[in-house]
Amino acid sequence: MAETTVTLESTLSALIEGKKYAALRDILVTMNPADVAAVFEETDELALPLLFRLLPKELAAETFVEMQPEQQELLIRGFSDTELKEVVDELYVDDAVDLVEEMPANVVKRILRQADPDMRRMINEILRYPEDSAGSIMTTEFVSLRPQMTVEEATKRIKRTGVDKETINTCYVIDKGRLIGALSLRTLILSDDDDVIEDIMEPNVISVTTSEDQETVAQMFSKYNFNALPVVDTENRLVGIVTVDDAIDVMEEEATEDIEKMAGMAPSERPYLYTSVLETWKARIPWLLILMLSATFTGLIINHFQIQLAACLVLSSFIPMLSGTGGNSGTQASVAVIRGLALGEIEFSDLPRVVWKEIRTAVLCGISLAAACFAKIMLVDRLMLGNEDVTCLVALVVCATMALTVLVAKVIGCVMPMLAKKLGFDPAVMASPFITTIVDALSLLIYFGIASVLLLN
Repeated sequence: MAETTVTLESTLSALIEGKKYAALRDILVTMNPADVAAVFEETDELALPLLFRLLPKELAAETFVEMQPEQQELLIRGFSDTELKEVVDELYVDDAVDLVEEMPANVVKRILRQADPDMRRMINEILRYPEDSAGSIMTTEFVSLRPQMTVEEATKRIKRTGVDKETINTCYVIDKGRLIGALSLRTLILSDDDDVIEDIMEPNVISVTTSEDQETVAQMFSKYNFNALPVVDTENRLVGIVTVDDAIDVMEEEATEDIEKMAGMAPSERPYLYTSVLETWKARIPWLLILMLSATFTGLIINHFQIQLAACLVLSSFIPMLSGTGGNSGTQASVAVIRGLALGEIEFSDLPRVVWKEIRTAVLCGISLAAACFAKIMLVDRLMLGNEDVTCLVALVVCATMALTVLVAKVIGCVMPMLAKKLGFDPAVMASPFITTIVDALSLLIYFGIASVLLLN
């Protein structure tokens, strides 16, 4: 598969360099829009408008949706008003909304000027909904049927209006604007022509309100295996639908955001290669500064116990191992809990169960790590490296610290994301860097506390 892709890219590059546009067009029209967009990503900016104009109108619009905002803006600036109108007329409403949200104000004015009045009205309607809500990602292009229709009448309506709808796989039954049922195309086709829609529809329709969080909407697609999800207002009037492609985009966006937050970075809405060095610096430096300053607590603890360290210098050699193990243990727990919270598998009311589970896990992990650590210290540090300062008592201090640090780290790792969620913060913020900093400080306190009791008295 990879070899085929490389061969195709080299063929297209050769055709572009040779200016064999007829042959190039013959290849492009056989490709999926997403693959065409990927080819355009590797294309020189000067050649991009020319290649885009080779595409048939429908393929051009579908490819345009798949392209990066920077390339879209480049094309729009080079379009004539007629070309821009052709592309905008082929877009579905939700794709047009995404385009408007990504573009600068002067480009947005051109887009809206070329959109027909109905499209402009629908775009402005969706833009009124809060960001990251179901209303902001829905489309108003869906098939609606009346309950008194026969199957024959409904089929004729779908054939007449379905060409402009984003999906016709599921049709929605509306009575005086209110959603009362749903009907799959499969059910419609397999029914008799004189069957009444009200008799064959599914009356129990799962829907969301326009204010529902987009992440919750995406989770519903995963839970119920929907292809589309109806969106209603406070009076149960159907105002739009969210399709599965938009739900997948939300899942990707939310997952990316969580990963970036867990790594101690401000979320970015642009792909890595399209993000400038300055933007990357702005996203990373605040957390780095916060974590650097918070790490001063570790320095203060070591400074406070410098007399104990001086009395038993070998203790300092085990600090990195203890800190690293504690940080990793806390990260494991936090990532598992953050994932559970994101998928709706865990609620704040489950806190006691989660803590109890992590305590039991920590005991098993702590005992296993302590045993392995004791063997490592006695075999490697004492026998193989010949370090006479490493006594059984020192090994006992390190191993006891290891077990307690793992316990504390796992409890902190599971509790902090759940508290953050309860307080209205993103649980992903309470992930690896933040928890590691806290656990580092606590592991040192435990370490020197045990050492003071067993070694230095």
